Amino acid sequence: MASIDWNGGQVVTLKQGDTATCSGGLNPGQLYALFFYNSAGNDANAPVNVVWSNSSPPVKVTVPGTTANQGLAALCFVSGDDTNTVSISLGQTSQGAQVTAFIGSVKMPVNTSGINNVALPLDGKFHSFTAFTRYYAVPASHWYDGTLQSNINQFISVQFKESAATVNIVNKLVDPSNVIKYAGTCQPQVTINAVAGQTYEWSLQGNGSQIVWINADSCQNSQTASIAVQSLSSAYAAFNKAHE
Repeated sequence: MASIDWNGGQVVTLKQGDTATCSGGLNPGQLYALFFYNSAGNDANAPVNVVWSNSSPPVKVTVPGTTANQGLAALCFVSGDDTNTVSISLGQTSQGAQVTAFIGSVKMPVNTSGINNVALPLDGKFHSFTAFTRYYAVPASHWYDGTLQSNINQFISVQFKESAATVNIVNKLVDPSNVIKYAGTCQPQVTINAVAGQTYEWSLQGNGSQIVWINADSCQNSQTASIAVQSLSSAYAAFNKAHE
């Protein structure tokens, strides 16, 4: 059994009986997601207990079993308005289970060891996701067009603002409620868009504050998924100039 200091929200790996605790690290007004991957290399599901309150029961998150890194990722959202502390654990009965996890948000992870933490160019070009990618940008106060594309089954990308998140899923395979859970009262702060096709396009409005995009992919080391964000203001200006 191991007790892991998770205050940085960093990538951690839990085995049977292990616990990781982020103590006092969640801020009011911010929404967080716990990202889970079954890294045991077998097809047994991994049951994770998410403890966020002394007065409410843990949230049970089942991370689907996988071989060859093909299993679906799982998420659990938690708000800093509900708690400043969260812990995750694998029970003593989880023989052979192994889960890799990290905390994602506009703030997290503070410790980006093991995370591909890079600025996303808002140039309308596609940029690849790698394992554990966290893209960030500060869009100006106008409209942008976002596009997500992937041939991976149930590819998930989460877009974070301070107190809200949008989950975009392409190649939907299962009911998202099977792999997306909520601790406390934060479910209304999360919007889920799931499509059966390989591409999803959406509009987003910048306001000068940071936006973060984090992937939760089913094939953990794949680079066949990508994201593009284009400034519609720039596109409109270019159109006008071309037609002067």
